[in-house]
Amino acid sequence: MSAEPDAVSTKGAALPSMASPTDQIYVASQWQLMWWKFRKHRMALVSVGLLLILYTIGIFCEFVAVQDPNYHDARFAFAPPQRLYLLAKDPLRWEPHVYGYQTHRDPDTLAMVHAIDETKSYPVRFFGLGEPYELWGLFPASRHLFSIESDDGTRLTLLGTDRLGRDMFSRLMYGTRISMSIGLVGVTISLALGIVIGGVSGYYGGIMDTAIQRVIEFIRSMPTIPLWMALSAAMPRDWSPLTVYFGITVILSLISWTGLARVVRGRFLSLREEDFVMAAQLNGCGELRIILRHMVPSFLSYIIASITLSIPGMILSETSLSFLGLGLRPPVVSWGVLLHEAQNVRSVALAPWLLVPAVTVIVSVLAYNFMGDGLRDAADPYR
Repeated sequence: MSAEPDAVSTKGAALPSMASPTDQIYVASQWQLMWWKFRKHRMALVSVGLLLILYTIGIFCEFVAVQDPNYHDARFAFAPPQRLYLLAKDPLRWEPHVYGYQTHRDPDTLAMVHAIDETKSYPVRFFGLGEPYELWGLFPASRHLFSIESDDGTRLTLLGTDRLGRDMFSRLMYGTRISMSIGLVGVTISLALGIVIGGVSGYYGGIMDTAIQRVIEFIRSMPTIPLWMALSAAMPRDWSPLTVYFGITVILSLISWTGLARVVRGRFLSLREEDFVMAAQLNGCGELRIILRHMVPSFLSYIIASITLSIPGMILSETSLSFLGLGLRPPVVSWGVLLHEAQNVRSVALAPWLLVPAVTVIVSVLAYNFMGDGLRDAADPYR
């Protein structure tokens, strides 16, 4: 009689070390299951890596940039991109360098013409000293990711310059901070508004539901671009660039929360009659806890997909507003402000590198879409 309990206890103690992958699935948490499914999506993992690189650049843009994004020199207007060479010609050895410019004025158009002069070589130093700056506006520093050693005023322009001679690479790095962060801030606000307002509308119903839906229908019936123009024109012209930044973020959030609120309201109308909601009510849970802890997680996959699609939508909206001259304005640097410089066809014909910010917009939007596909599939309980 005494041997049977010992055998049972020994067998039970051996279970954790001999657990099969199927047994681990049964005891895994929801977040573990999501991660196991998400890491099988190759494009989603690559997209996460690209987004991490973009946000790292945005956080440390002062360090990554070569110089002040607003510094201009008319002598280098529309200068072509410099190619970075990592090896010396003879003998082959590690020697990062770029070549300088040979500049002359076209006698017909009187425009400055820049040609790469391979007789002038300038060494490039990684983590070298360069122009002083303040990291995040707080900590003074002068070390950059890479810098150039020049005695004749030649600058490092890996992506060329614009019509005022401003370095496009440095401006693109600074623009990454504004354009990538405006999506996170705007989606956070619109997500909170959509879940709270849509949840209240679907959970309570009645007159409150009717009033909220009429407001949503009124907002969605207004044309988007004229609404942007009216709200942007309402911002005072004497506002600081930082105030304008938050104003644009609030404007985009006030427009984009209605779609999520409609979906949340429909799901709440169907979920409020479910047994688990009644069980939570009988258990004494408050209404806010029932909404946030029981009803919202039941359609988490859609919320995740909506977030990952709303962030690139915010980025595109800010880019469109700034491209049309209705959003952020100089001296603020964003991808939309940079593309505003490419509106002139003549400028694009002379300097096609002005369209480089469009490439970063496309890459970031595609990365968010692929990451959203992976997160949606991983969070879907029916998969």
